[in-house]
Amino acid sequence: MASELFSEVDKLRTQMLTNVELMADQRVHVVHNDSEVLALIEDIILKIVTSLSKDEAPVLSLPNRSSWVNVRYLLQHCSSLSTLYFTTFTHTCDSPASITKFAQIVKILSVIYKLIQSNTYATKRDIYYNDTQLFGSQAKVDHIVDDISCLLKVPRRSLHVLATSKGLITGDLCYLEEDGTRIDCRSSTAFPVSSNIGGIKNIVSSAKFVLIVEKDATFQRLLDDDLCAKLAPCIMITGKGVPDVNSRLMVRKLWDALHVPIFAMVDADPYGIEIMCIYKYGSLAMSFEARSLTVPSVMWLGLLPSDLQRLRVPENALIPLTKKDETKLNSLLKRPYLQNQPDWQKEIELMQQSKSKAEIQALTAIAPDFLSSIYLPNKLRYGGWV
Repeated sequence: MASELFSEVDKLRTQMLTNVELMADQRVHVVHNDSEVLALIEDIILKIVTSLSKDEAPVLSLPNRSSWVNVRYLLQHCSSLSTLYFTTFTHTCDSPASITKFAQIVKILSVIYKLIQSNTYATKRDIYYNDTQLFGSQAKVDHIVDDISCLLKVPRRSLHVLATSKGLITGDLCYLEEDGTRIDCRSSTAFPVSSNIGGIKNIVSSAKFVLIVEKDATFQRLLDDDLCAKLAPCIMITGKGVPDVNSRLMVRKLWDALHVPIFAMVDADPYGIEIMCIYKYGSLAMSFEARSLTVPSVMWLGLLPSDLQRLRVPENALIPLTKKDETKLNSLLKRPYLQNQPDWQKEIELMQQSKSKAEIQALTAIAPDFLSSIYLPNKLRYGGWV
């Protein structure tokens, strides 16, 4: 029974393994030691001090991370190899209007410098509470830390800054945290995704595939339905909507360690597709780290717009597209990476034609346990992904 269930998954894995070497080449491992990062920060501060000594307004050149115009898509060898990176920069901190942000950036640079010197780590939340009046909000700290990471061209971990994880993981998986704590995910409960993915070691798993679940509500339902036992051996992970960096790093870590197919289960709506693209291609704001945060081989398992017609999901379970949805779909179709995904384009165009969308929960209109007992097993058995 198990061999029949996973025959198509095994074929997909064999196909993927032919590209493993190419994917390894695509991911450039650049090790930034502490002394290198300290030197980069010192160089920035030296330029600021030099400007001040000449009675000139100091200038910081920060990357513009808010426009797709500044992002290029690079296709190498095959459609699963891609990278997003910045091509232009914007200048700031050279006028009175930008003094506050300038001070915030310099303050965070000083905090990072001390963390690296003392070989300690802090969360972005810790940095915010270092000077709440200066920063004003946690969101500003989060944004500036990512700006600095992009400016220095080093991953956030090289800055000794960690983020609190929001994701959950369960299934056929055991590993050791950096501090030696053993995590065993083979239970009926879910574990928080580690806040230090780089420190994970000794990964042990017999999983045939990894299932990314978009929303926590669906993840919890599948957990209650004991999906990982029904489809054993497998691993299930959720980033609870738009995934945090640690959830994305964990998915990449599992790919690097196991080389098994990774499937995405998202709502059949524009924002579900967007979230799946973040795992596969990267986000706009974090495109400078796309090579280490993405798995280009991610497959769209469901919920497909074509599934809604094929399964005859009741009309009352569907939701009409809004103008905002239509704008998002048009935006997605213009993304350069979708030009190499004709099957994805067809699904998006089908959504546009039907003028309707659906959440994964719409499948309960067919049967309460349809998702875990029929839909997912059949998708895996017959290769129902794109």
